Amino acid sequence: MEELKVAVGAPQDYSADKIQVLEGLEAVRKRPSMYIGDVGLKGLHHLVWEVVDNSIDEALAGYCTDINVEIHPDNSICVTDNGRGIPTGMHPKEKRSALEVVLTVLHAGGKFDKENYKVSGGLHGVGVSCVNALSKDLRVTVWRDGKVYQQDYQKGAPLYDVKIVGENPENKTGTQVHFWPDETIFLHTVYKYETIANRLRELSYLNAGIRIHLKDLRELDDNNQPVAESFHSEGGLKEFVEYLDASRVRLIDEPIYVKGEKHDVSVEVAVLYNNSYSENVLSYTNNINTIEGGTHVSGFYRALTRTLKSYADQGGMLEKAKVEITGNDFREGLTAVISVKVHEPQFEGQTKTKLGNSEVMGAVDTIVGEILKIYLDENPKAAKMIVQKVILAAQARQAARKAREMVQRKSALGGSGLPGKLADCSEKNPELCELYLVEGDSAGGSAKQGRNRRYQAILPLRGKILNVEKAQEHRIYDNEEIKNIITALGIIFGREEDDRALNITKLRYYKVIIMTDADVDGSHIRTLILTLFFRYMREIIEKGHLYIAQPPLYLVKKGKKEIYCWDENQREQAVRELSGSGSAPDVQRYKGLGEMNPEQLWETTMNPDTRSLKKVDVESAAISDHLFSMLMGDEVAPRRDFIEKNAKYANVDA
Repeated sequence: MEELKVAVGAPQDYSADKIQVLEGLEAVRKRPSMYIGDVGLKGLHHLVWEVVDNSIDEALAGYCTDINVEIHPDNSICVTDNGRGIPTGMHPKEKRSALEVVLTVLHAGGKFDKENYKVSGGLHGVGVSCVNALSKDLRVTVWRDGKVYQQDYQKGAPLYDVKIVGENPENKTGTQVHFWPDETIFLHTVYKYETIANRLRELSYLNAGIRIHLKDLRELDDNNQPVAESFHSEGGLKEFVEYLDASRVRLIDEPIYVKGEKHDVSVEVAVLYNNSYSENVLSYTNNINTIEGGTHVSGFYRALTRTLKSYADQGGMLEKAKVEITGNDFREGLTAVISVKVHEPQFEGQTKTKLGNSEVMGAVDTIVGEILKIYLDENPKAAKMIVQKVILAAQARQAARKAREMVQRKSALGGSGLPGKLADCSEKNPELCELYLVEGDSAGGSAKQGRNRRYQAILPLRGKILNVEKAQEHRIYDNEEIKNIITALGIIFGREEDDRALNITKLRYYKVIIMTDADVDGSHIRTLILTLFFRYMREIIEKGHLYIAQPPLYLVKKGKKEIYCWDENQREQAVRELSGSGSAPDVQRYKGLGEMNPEQLWETTMNPDTRSLKKVDVESAAISDHLFSMLMGDEVAPRRDFIEKNAKYANVDA
């Protein structure tokens, strides 16, 4: 008889009383990442989105025109709208105020009833109750029925019953939610103004006519007033694509605008073509950014390819070009925003990154196809320019495929296939391996000597790599430094169905670290590398593999005492600490990595126990695309405006 094996240390009293039932909002506090993604900066800002989205849903229902968002000095957030106000009457089933039910019960809200909200982003009903659960304090104020109602909470629990705190003779309506994130839950509790401003700007474009006001009470502007912005768009998506393409050269004067409804799906699309070589398609469902696309994007691509190809075939333009056209060729130089409103959207999980409703594909395909055909027939000059762009894209794609194949063939034939300048590591498990992309041979030499050879690889880069924002794809594979990066990473471009598809299953390093000098040239090289990854290897960023090393700016030294400093505040503190009595300490400003010997470089920048790395992520695809095209593109004026606006934040040596 086989012996029964029992795991050592396993509890033997697993019984019914061991089954936990989490009451109320306990589940949210126990597993916050299940509800808001993470407990870092992304999750912290997600709290704001949940509250603002409730106000936006009121606007979509036709009851709200103004939303005010304030960041307070203590990093609390206050969101006020002029919607109907959350109901405060007694809930028939719960036997307590409906306001308290909404704030304390998961999957409770008015969005499940189609009579209240025909469309909504927050269909899971966990929005504001999650915010309440993850806030150390929250106060909700409601104006309705001629009264002002209020209730305070701590960590999701009400401190008292909903009460009337004032009269409301003007009979105004609305809701205000003021919350303080719980620092015992979140890793960071300092809100980023730009992150909030970017999302509110996006929402103003997606909901034409609504007015959203943002005020940061933590910082004063040049007029000694709190920093503030207002976002309002009458043109909606048309203005959105114009904003995205502001720093690019357009091929057509006005956006192609599509609007219609089919199968209870409201479809709105705006399209522009420019002379760049990249594609930028943003998609939204009920104002939620579906970063992984879905059926609405598939329907758009299908309509775009079919309608443009049919138009070009009828004019004989493709036959004259004698080039094979694929779906990707119709998308080079394309900027588009797709926004659909769906009664019951089917998202993949609470994070809502991909739309799955099958009926949406047909609705988008039909509506876009019909209106795009009319546009092409009525605008033959613009149509011809778009088709010519498509033909050029096809020709460039074929050249790029040959260039890619040449790079990958050389890798396969070259023994190990790795660049000669690469100092590889001995570890073979990519999850444990790091690749440093180092500016210059001098710094590369120091890094090679200072590294841990077991798991750290070094690839020195000579000079500035090609600016891929201004180059056709096939030119990229002619650049020696870019070829070395691609080969060292072990990634493969191109599949049969998609020439540009990136395969990172063979990625050789799970940490790719950009390490450049702390000067203007170093910043430029870092930006060029980031542009390469954003445009052609974005999946490496999205999977969390790309980092930026943070070498120190200063070494403050007195006698045998040394203190490394990464900013001005640390330098001043170190100088004070080492000054004491007698002479002042020596302060060395590191302008290049090559100024540090291998031991210093290891100790400050490469040792996992002491180094500081910045993880690169795509916070907002729309804003990232806008920034890269502006900073690295051909148009000078937008770049000059950006520099003038942000010059005060630059770290420039005297």
